[in-house]
Amino acid sequence: MTNSQIAKIFNEIADLLEIKGENPFKIRAYRKAALNIESLAEDMKTLLEKKQLEDLPGIGKELAKKIEEIFSTGTLRKLEELRKEVPSSLVELLSIPGLGPRTAKILYENLNIQSIDELERMAKEHKLRNLPGIREKTEENILKGIEILKKGRERLPLYQALSITTNILNALQSLPEIEKISPAGSVRRKKDTIKDIDILITSANSGKVMDKFTSLPEAKEIIAKGVTKSSIRTEEGIQVDLRVVEPDSFGSALQYFTGSKEHNIRLREMARERNLKINEYGIFNEKTGKKIGGREEIEIYKTLGLSFIEPELREDRGEIEAALERELPVLIELSDIKGDLHVHSKWSDGHHAIEEIAETAIGRGYEYIAITDHSKSLGVAGGLSEKELFKQIDEIDRLNEKLRKKNFYVFKGIEVDIDKDGNLDFSDDVLSKLDVVIAAIHTGFKQDIKTQTRRIVRAMKNKYVNLIAHPSGRLLGEREAYELDMDEILKVAKDTRTNIEINAYHLRLDLRDIFCKKAKELEVKMAIGTDAHILDQLDYIKLGVYVARRGWLEKKDVLNTYPLIEIGKYLNKRI
Repeated sequence: MTNSQIAKIFNEIADLLEIKGENPFKIRAYRKAALNIESLAEDMKTLLEKKQLEDLPGIGKELAKKIEEIFSTGTLRKLEELRKEVPSSLVELLSIPGLGPRTAKILYENLNIQSIDELERMAKEHKLRNLPGIREKTEENILKGIEILKKGRERLPLYQALSITTNILNALQSLPEIEKISPAGSVRRKKDTIKDIDILITSANSGKVMDKFTSLPEAKEIIAKGVTKSSIRTEEGIQVDLRVVEPDSFGSALQYFTGSKEHNIRLREMARERNLKINEYGIFNEKTGKKIGGREEIEIYKTLGLSFIEPELREDRGEIEAALERELPVLIELSDIKGDLHVHSKWSDGHHAIEEIAETAIGRGYEYIAITDHSKSLGVAGGLSEKELFKQIDEIDRLNEKLRKKNFYVFKGIEVDIDKDGNLDFSDDVLSKLDVVIAAIHTGFKQDIKTQTRRIVRAMKNKYVNLIAHPSGRLLGEREAYELDMDEILKVAKDTRTNIEINAYHLRLDLRDIFCKKAKELEVKMAIGTDAHILDQLDYIKLGVYVARRGWLEKKDVLNTYPLIEIGKYLNKRI
């Protein structure tokens, strides 16, 4: 039983309780537990064996017992009881983003809707709008939600695909029959969502490898099994292909199957101009058929007169031209990160004390961390009042005295809410007492593009705002980005010297790579923040680095690669 499977059970219980209209605090407890479990780096079974379940944030004695029951029986009695009480078709409707339990219940009870496809058809035929509480706009939102859901089912968020890939690689790479192994495709390019997973190996005895691959716990279904290629489908519905290639062709196959399609087309065009031919087997002289290279990936690029192009850049967005001119960026590395600028503590909706967060950050080799709890208007997240914020400031000041000998600093910060008119939740007098002010939108996602852009622009013009967090508001597979004039946002960011965040939370990865590249071109500084609410989520920083790399960002383009003294000066200069 994997962490994600346990999280899925808890989320289903929360859905069923919500339909029944039960205690919202109990529902929230299940959802928080599911989110925290899915974010854990350590396997739940290991924690169970160590008797450490109750040490986890959001897991008390009652939920710990339920986790033990899941491991011992494979299911949960509470879940089975709820399933008998609530029709499965009603639960299915709840999977549509933006469709709450009240509306789902109205649709089910009045129209006896049995499936999402049936709901989509009836919404398109405008048969919903005369029901109690259902209007024309509700129909439109339902159709948008169904579209998001279908897209989400086709693709997995990067962190989930990486987890599956890592588990498979770990299981296979110890086999003596495998000589070389590497992921390829969009997982290797670190795209934000993944449709399928490709893995390449070289092996003189692939039969045993294929036996192992098709018997892995991840293999819910065996699609095909052969000596040179096998395919499985995981529980998440994603296809994983394992290919065996000759050692002499491993580099060319890796380049070919990494893609992207557009990048590979450009390379083939360049090859033809030079009387060469490129395919998955190697690079050849087109006239003589002689193989020129292919054992190593770099040979493909070198033969075409190109610098080696990192996988994250291979999208035909100017990387080939830059490689010809030897002007490719030296991409940011995870090791360049000196601290995390967006972290929540138990003062709002995080699960850990500030000192515990600081000690964990020190253990990661960081020089600083920014505590940026929510501001007062976000009551659902335990937003801080002015009085509470000042108490937190005092606590951080005392902690920094204690941490001085460790050469570590905790920045005093806030994630201040931007209201529908662009006003901030706290006055300038309050904001002036902080080191880091992150401004963010948490409500009013459906405002028009002009209004939404104006809200953020107004926030950026406040001299105390250092960062705009998760700028587009998207949640992968759950919520589309709200409408924004990102060109205008980046222009004002440049004029006001406001930084834009790459929010590394696994369902956000926001700002998107294409806008990171535009920000770089405008010399707008980015900052990577995990938006962590539990300690394990600090590891999301690597997802933010992947986005930054896809956006052509170098160390100098990202604020939290600065050492402590430099970032301190930079933040003060902004004010």
